[in-house]
Amino acid sequence: MGNIIAGAIPGEHNLGDYGKAVKDFVFGEVEKEFSWYTTGNCNIVHEAVDRHVMEGGGGSPALYYTDGNREETYSFAMLQEDSSRFAAVLAKYGIGKGDRVGIFLPRSPELYISFLAAARIGAVVVPLFEAFMEDAVKDRLGDSGAVAVVTSPELSQRIPYQQLGELKHVFIAHGEPLRPQDISWRGEMSAAPSCAKIEWVDREHPLFILYASGADGKARGLVHVHNTMVGLLITARWVHDLKKGDIYWCTADPGWITGIAYGFLAPWLLGIPVVVRGGRFNDEDWCATLARYRVSVWYSAPTAFRLLIAGGDDMLRRYDLGKLRHILSVGEPLTPEVMEWSMGKLGVPIYDTFWMSETGMNMICNYRCLPIKQGSIGKPFPGIVAGVVDDRGGELPPGKIGNLAIKAGWPSMFRGVWGDPELYRRYFRFEPWFVTGDAAYMDRDGYFYFQGRVDGVINTSGERVGPWEVEKKLEEHPAVDRAGVAGKPDKLRGEIVKAYIQLNPGIIWSESLAGELRELVKFGLAAHAAPREFEVKEQIPLTADGDVDRKALKGWVLGLE
Repeated sequence: MGNIIAGAIPGEHNLGDYGKAVKDFVFGEVEKEFSWYTTGNCNIVHEAVDRHVMEGGGGSPALYYTDGNREETYSFAMLQEDSSRFAAVLAKYGIGKGDRVGIFLPRSPELYISFLAAARIGAVVVPLFEAFMEDAVKDRLGDSGAVAVVTSPELSQRIPYQQLGELKHVFIAHGEPLRPQDISWRGEMSAAPSCAKIEWVDREHPLFILYASGADGKARGLVHVHNTMVGLLITARWVHDLKKGDIYWCTADPGWITGIAYGFLAPWLLGIPVVVRGGRFNDEDWCATLARYRVSVWYSAPTAFRLLIAGGDDMLRRYDLGKLRHILSVGEPLTPEVMEWSMGKLGVPIYDTFWMSETGMNMICNYRCLPIKQGSIGKPFPGIVAGVVDDRGGELPPGKIGNLAIKAGWPSMFRGVWGDPELYRRYFRFEPWFVTGDAAYMDRDGYFYFQGRVDGVINTSGERVGPWEVEKKLEEHPAVDRAGVAGKPDKLRGEIVKAYIQLNPGIIWSESLAGELRELVKFGLAAHAAPREFEVKEQIPLTADGDVDRKALKGWVLGLE
């Protein structure tokens, strides 16, 4: 079960003895590292930014930003000042503790400053991926009851204001407002005070609501709280092995959990500077970014690695990537060719990590102090108990495929589904297990092996796509009677979205109709959710309850009977 393809890395690591840590570690020990442990005053912004300033590290770099045209560096003191200014702006407009604030921006300093500012005053951030189109934006802002949103002139045109009755304030960054009632982000910032006031909150106070796709319903709002900092700090130290002097780059967008948790919060808790690269993916630009900022720890996804492989050896030779000492992956399983490329061309293995929007932190990982097995997502993080259970919640022995489950109670665990407590309870139907929705098995050495999603959620280029949302959007077209959507394995993207279409009577399939359906999803939900393949079927298979039969679709897409 899984050959060893890389041995333990010799040298000093933050996690030196995995077995001892599993035996002795408790998350309560990490709590003592935070100032709130003695003062009782809690806010993640204080621990990630203000505390470094108070302890003399205000001049240290926190954020290196580039988009190819704009290049800026922000120290922790600058982040404190700017986030305090925008916190004052939010307060000026009556936004405060518990209010939901949407952030719908491309990767840019304004995004991170706005996130810190909202959390600083105890507001609850609603992150929105910049590729979301009108329906996806409406669902998330509307469901959360957001009273404000920070956006750009371009993205603001995707916000259906007339359908969002609770949305009162629209702050426009990256340019001037398009509507007279909208508010200039920069204009307000220039006049705002920079006093570093902060709202102290309970550790269980909501920090952000992240909407994650489900298989059979609209995206669900996963509530994460300020206490997530406990899990983020220790995983940044032990999984990402972050140390003083590191430059860290997590390439994920902060519209998703990875871009929030490890894109900036976790490294900043340790005082480590992060790199942010704006704009679209470009293999040459990414290599240049790694070299220019002398990135030492890099967290990305197999799709990105494969695109760099496609760029060829000549491209790699043009850049000095010699500072890279640790590379991690997330979002989809690593393939042998990616690992061979990294070890052969970059001189270091890639360490896979498993976690999800619901877990809030790395859960099952490969570590520098342990060998890596081919195809394995690794072993549970110390303090985490993982298992494989059957459809009744009974634990399965090694070698048996079942439901990947984790015992509840870790510090970064989501605390609810916004507005739907019953859905939250269903995650824990086999108490005390949290059921991930993934299939997996464990070998006799305690290594876990991911075997795909049980619930039909599609993972394309590291991003979750809910088939239900895509199906409903396709069924809005007058030619479509019913649609069924599944993930089809793909060498570059892990999976692509494939749609099975049941046409209305009298409709003839054509490539132009396929283009219309693709555009309907692209501009209604998001480009990454648009089907790349279509297939017409006489009938979409349904379960006894009248829902799309996900198992039957998976059989189709895999070419099974």
